[in-house]
Amino acid sequence: MITDTLPAQFAAQQFASDNYSGVCPEAWAAMAEANSGHAAAYGEDVWTAKAADAFRQLFGTPCDVFFAFNGTAANSLALASLCQSYHSVICSASAHVETDECGAPEFFSNGSKLLVAQTADGKLTPDAIRALATGRSDIHFPKPRAVTITQPTETGQVYSLDEIRAISAVCRDLGLRLHMDGARFANACASLGCSPAEMTWKSGVDVLCFGGTKNGMAVGEAILFFDRALAEDFDYRCKQAGQLASKMRFLSAPWVRMLENGAWLRNAAHANAGAQRLAAGLAGVPGVAPLFPVQANAVFLTAPAAVLEGLRVRGWRFYTFIGGGARFMFAWDTQPERVDQLVADIREVARAAAA
Repeated sequence: MITDTLPAQFAAQQFASDNYSGVCPEAWAAMAEANSGHAAAYGEDVWTAKAADAFRQLFGTPCDVFFAFNGTAANSLALASLCQSYHSVICSASAHVETDECGAPEFFSNGSKLLVAQTADGKLTPDAIRALATGRSDIHFPKPRAVTITQPTETGQVYSLDEIRAISAVCRDLGLRLHMDGARFANACASLGCSPAEMTWKSGVDVLCFGGTKNGMAVGEAILFFDRALAEDFDYRCKQAGQLASKMRFLSAPWVRMLENGAWLRNAAHANAGAQRLAAGLAGVPGVAPLFPVQANAVFLTAPAAVLEGLRVRGWRFYTFIGGGARFMFAWDTQPERVDQLVADIREVARAAAA
């Protein structure tokens, strides 16, 4: 039977994922505006041209810009553009391309292998990259060609500009290309207080996948090539992979409004503030502590099993797939009072578990 009521656990705002959020007003209004009348198909419309120009203005460089439906396609196609099938890509063992994209990077590159570095906090280091890139150089091993970093990382931490530059330097030294998975790129910018240019091409990043979905859009990611030679025939890759939207304006129009009026950064700052609110509210709670430093819009909590089960009983949803800690993600529409309710419930459950 069809019902218009949500299950109880969805009646109130949840923080299991920033993908749970709806569409922000700026993106929604832009889609409505783009819905007026007819427009040329397959990216030949005015909105798509405006969006590409808005990215070039934001980053202050003549980059090539493409749009895809989701992050899996954006990352996988970007990496495929950097590699031949006999190449390899160096990443962290917890990188989304390794753990959560169902082999898509290998699929779209016709077999480029991911070489994973084991790191305690999910961050790649120059030493780890060098070790993997130089460990073998014989013809029997897939030749390292690219490095990918996630900004912020899957553990919610942010690479500093110095860390990115150090990684870029070792990439240049070894002849490797640098790709940035920026599913939450805006959150990293808000956290560091730096410009998009400083975090990317000015620090040596060749290709960026800029996430829109987690930033308040309904759907859509942007792929920016700062080294424009790497973008050769990328439009054909997008078409072949089913990522060339016939009504492209509905992917690109939200970017115009989001970038022009600063909503992309406001949304990210608000989400980051939600994470900080939770972390601050739980300071000193016995048995409950951050698993990783809280630097963007994610909070990973380590807590006794009884506490986690108590939260589930109270209707809270969260994942424990990284390090066993409960992950809470905050979005553009985070309600401070709902964060406070989560804090109160964690405190009550922790007290009961300790009694």
